Amino acid sequence: MGYEVDVIGVGKESKSGDAIALRWGNLHGDRNDQKIVLIDGGFKETGQEVVDHIKNHYGTTSVDAVVSTHPDQDHVNGLHVVLDELTVKELWIHKPWEHNQGLAEKFLDGRVTDESIGRRLKESLDVAADLVAKAESKDIHIVEPFLGVSLYDQEEFRVLGPTREYYESLIPEFDGMPQARATIASMLAELTGSVARTMRRFKSTWGVDALDDEDTTSAKNNSSAITLLTVDGRNLLLTGDAGITALTYAADQLGALASGGNLRFIQIPHHGSRRNVGPAILNRLIGAPVQQGKLRNISAIASTAKKGEPKHPRKAVMNAFTHRGVSAKATRGNTICHHYDAPKRERWSAMEPEEYHWNYEDEE
Repeated sequence: MGYEVDVIGVGKESKSGDAIALRWGNLHGDRNDQKIVLIDGGFKETGQEVVDHIKNHYGTTSVDAVVSTHPDQDHVNGLHVVLDELTVKELWIHKPWEHNQGLAEKFLDGRVTDESIGRRLKESLDVAADLVAKAESKDIHIVEPFLGVSLYDQEEFRVLGPTREYYESLIPEFDGMPQARATIASMLAELTGSVARTMRRFKSTWGVDALDDEDTTSAKNNSSAITLLTVDGRNLLLTGDAGITALTYAADQLGALASGGNLRFIQIPHHGSRRNVGPAILNRLIGAPVQQGKLRNISAIASTAKKGEPKHPRKAVMNAFTHRGVSAKATRGNTICHHYDAPKRERWSAMEPEEYHWNYEDEE
C-alpha cells in the first residue's frame, strides 16, 4: 500500500493555518481501494481550495472522515465548505459543551453553574458548534476523537490523544471561560504573555537546541486530536497544535505500538511555534541529535503562512528537527506532498529541505 500526505497551503499573507489531506491504500487503483481523511480545513477561504485539491488530485468527492483537531479558526472554519461540497462519512470533533459536568466548581465565580458553563462554551465555540449541527443535519456520523478511536475500527488510522480525562481537565482554561482557579499551566501562560519581546541575533551550534521543555502553549492547543496513520509498518504522526504535555502522552501510546519506532513523517506542531516542542519530547518522538550530515528517513512539515516568519516557523524549531537528521520543510503558503508508492503528479517536483540556520534573528 502507498500513501500521500498533502499539507495544503494555508495563509497567503501572515496568518498560518492547517489543512492536511491523507490518502492511502492502492493509490494506483480506484477509489474503492483507498481511504481518504481530511485533518482540519484552514480558514473559511481555504475550504474551497481543500475541496478542489481532493477532487483534482484524489479524483473523488467522497471522504471517509474529516477530523477537526481543535476549534481554532485557522483549523475549523474551512470545514464548513468541505461538509457542504463533499460527501463526508464521519466527522471527528470534540464537543466541549457536553463535557460540563462538575465544571462550575473549577471557577472563582460562585454564580456559575454547569449548565451556564455548557452554554458559554457553545457560544464561544460557535463555529465548531455550527459544524456539529451541520453534520447532524446531513446525517454524518459524529465521533469525538479521544484515545482509542480508530477509523472503521481498524488499526490503520487511530487517535493517540487526548484521553477524555485529560481533555476535560483542559476545558476550564479555554478562551472565554470565567476566571479559573489558578493552575501551573495558567500561571505560566499569563507570565509568558506579559513579557515584552525584542528582536536579537542568534548563532546556532549544531546539535544544541535553542528550545526548552516548558509547555507554554494554550489549553485549547493541547486539546488537539493527535492521530497516527500506519501503512505497511510506516508511521505518520499528525499533531495539530498540540504542546509538550499532550505530545508526551501521545509518545507513551506510540512507544507501546509494535511499530512505534518506525516513524516516517511528523507534522511540526502549531506551524513551527517554539512553545509546542522541546528537546525532551523531540528525543522521545524522533531520537537524539545526530552528527551533521547523518540522516534519518523521517520527513517533517510545518504548515505556515507565506509571510508568517519569524513566528511561523521558528528557525530554532526547524533547526531542532534538522539536528535529529529529519528532512524539515515549511509550506510558506504552498502545498507540500509527502508520499510513498503513489502515482507521479504532473508539474510537481521534489522540494529541498530547510537549510540549517547558523545565524538568524528572532524574539528573545
